[in-house]
Amino acid sequence: RALLLDAARRLVDEHGAEAVTTDDIAAAAGVGKGTLFRRFGSRAGLMIVLLDQDEKAQQQAFLFGPPPLGPGAPPLDRLVAYGWERLKFVDTHHALLSDVGRDPQMRFNAPMMLHHSHIRLLLESAGTTGDLDTQATALTALLDADYVHHQLTERNRTLTDLGDAWETVARKLCGT
Repeated sequence: RALLLDAARRLVDEHGAEAVTTDDIAAAAGVGKGTLFRRFGSRAGLMIVLLDQDEKAQQQAFLFGPPPLGPGAPPLDRLVAYGWERLKFVDTHHALLSDVGRDPQMRFNAPMMLHHSHIRLLLESAGTTGDLDTQATALTALLDADYVHHQLTERNRTLTDLGDAWETVARKLCGT
């Protein structure tokens, strides 16, 4: 299992998730393709495990890490920092997040709902009023993998543009 994960991580980092096949991963790990399927069920299953490892690291940062992303900073500062960090994460993990986002069981359950809940909590802590679930959903939409990818590749926007837009919307929702 570890050999397959290490090989997959290396290949995804070098070539991008969309370019990596199960044959590539098995060969790089020095195992048969059947081993990959026995351990992970499918290519998607392996990719979800890779994504899960990185998601957990990011969750640790925004739940327990240092400010401004983690506790100890004012809620609006944390919300802004969260948006910037998540945009970078989404850009780096676009292909994996896009695949996961197409599966309703994944899109509307953990870990994705943790992000929604975190945004909602920060909005509430910042004193935002109104329908916080809808406001959190609106902010979450700005971090959607396919939306971000489209903005970067088709609209010629930059991560800075998208981060500035996130910050503007977050500040408006928080009344500043």
